[in-house]
Amino acid sequence: MNGMANPTLERAGLDGWMVRLFDTIEEQNLLWLTALSHECEVAFGAALVDVVPSYTTLLVIFDPLQLTPCDVRIQLVNILARLEPDEAGAEGELHELPTWYDASVGPDLQRVAELSGMTTESVIETHSRQQYRVFALGFSPGFAFMGLLDESLKCPRLATPRAKVPTGSVAIAGRQTAAYPAVTPGGWNLIGRTTARLFDRNREGFSLLKVGDRVRFVGVSRTTFEKQGGDVTPVKDKVAP
Repeated sequence: MNGMANPTLERAGLDGWMVRLFDTIEEQNLLWLTALSHECEVAFGAALVDVVPSYTTLLVIFDPLQLTPCDVRIQLVNILARLEPDEAGAEGELHELPTWYDASVGPDLQRVAELSGMTTESVIETHSRQQYRVFALGFSPGFAFMGLLDESLKCPRLATPRAKVPTGSVAIAGRQTAAYPAVTPGGWNLIGRTTARLFDRNREGFSLLKVGDRVRFVGVSRTTFEKQGGDVTPVKDKVAP
């Protein structure tokens, strides 16, 4: 299996199989998940409804009118036996997201600094200096789960989620980071805000980011943020840390 744990197959309803490839979250997992997605598209053709990658798994959804669960399972076992990582997809498209890091739009910036034993300036520098990989899309349209965050910034979710997180909010939780595409509830730690339009119904594919892409948050001043159309409305709600 060359780098994979022992893959397991789990039924996911009448029309799906969950393929569990790994036990831990690593960037190299994406090479295998991308390869498996491609092999499923080739093997199942029109009978494949969707493939949904995550950090360690791939959900394979098929048309039960064309294939039985047993047929799909046998084919998946055969695919896994010969699967090799997709080295060609290792790079992924790079997106640079202009981000204004400030306590007014990132009210948890100080909390993250205290938990990390760092200054807020160090938190910003650490968060913005590295590239993150998009591991999965979900929660809301265009919401990308990215990682892996530097170990020094690892912090828990808020005990009480906010009822409304503003569009563009840049946040972290555990060793993940993300930016909210729209106003939604959320329990991640807000540390800034981006001007990037993460979800657009007029864009092909709707979502700016896709699984396998690379992302870097580029710090900008308030002036630049406003010139790019950023919303500087402060986050005023108080939540339990």
